[in-house]
Amino acid sequence: MTSAPAPASVRELDRFAVDELTRAAQKILDEFGSPATRPELLARVADTAAGLSGRTRHHCRPVDTEDGLFVLRGLPLDDADIGPTPLSWATAEDSGALWDVLLLLLSTVMGNPLAWEGQQNGRFVHNIVPSPGHEQEQTGASSAVLLSPHTEDAFHPGRAHLLMLGCMRNHDRIATTAASIRKVRLADADVALLSRPELPILPDDAYTEARGFEAPPPKVPTLWESEDGLTLRFDPAYTPLDDASPEHRAAYGRLEDELARVSMAVRLEPGDVLVVDNDLVVHGRVPFQARYDGTDRWLKRASVRVPGRRTRPAAEAEEHGYGQAAIQAYA
Repeated sequence: MTSAPAPASVRELDRFAVDELTRAAQKILDEFGSPATRPELLARVADTAAGLSGRTRHHCRPVDTEDGLFVLRGLPLDDADIGPTPLSWATAEDSGALWDVLLLLLSTVMGNPLAWEGQQNGRFVHNIVPSPGHEQEQTGASSAVLLSPHTEDAFHPGRAHLLMLGCMRNHDRIATTAASIRKVRLADADVALLSRPELPILPDDAYTEARGFEAPPPKVPTLWESEDGLTLRFDPAYTPLDDASPEHRAAYGRLEDELARVSMAVRLEPGDVLVVDNDLVVHGRVPFQARYDGTDRWLKRASVRVPGRRTRPAAEAEEHGYGQAAIQAYA
């Protein structure tokens, strides 16, 4: 595993962009008093994002390296001002509210912010913190286990094109792992095999209602060729591989091995925003020991759909999504 993204994948925000973004976010927060999802706040975010300078918007241009990600660096963050790390998303409420607005602004420049009716009360920005009792789960609330590399919300056809992780606190330099499908080496036969819809991807433990959905789960391909290259949909922790043929399991294992080979460790610093192309990159997290003392790792997560992007198989439109409704901020 490499230790960091290539230098070309780190975008240092200049002082002008930092000032423009932080002033705009603070103005919206002062006006509305809360970043909780409200139509009038989202409308103001959209208007404000549309008026940002080309200089700031250039920092938010699409992913343009084979890493399939970039880090926006330079936004200010004061560890004392943001308060203690919440013990769960449910108790976070408006903690770090300015960063909720910042991520909404950045998401709106890059596309259309996405929320889920069944996750974190329909908020567009999620708090990702270790939570007591969830240490061993394959969700963002875990800590003691390796969070397996996966595509965000891989079970759903309406999943994000881009995933954003804003770092609020990371005293222990806990690594987010990332691996791009564009850097792996697979035999043509394996690509062909994994491009067949042989297995479903089930909802993860964060979607309680979806896991009880009664309709048969749709079988989906793991890989497919888009107009600009190979893309993937991947979540081994929620894929029933025991139901696959031996040939399919072997090919899947080789894909896992290749993703591990090209994986990088991204140690986010407070104020960093990691932007991941969710069609190209699987992400995860190394294990760590949570303290639950207010100093643990704390990320903000936002999901983004890119209007007009054509990177998904047409057959996805027929999937039921396990009854989960994806909510886009702007129709």
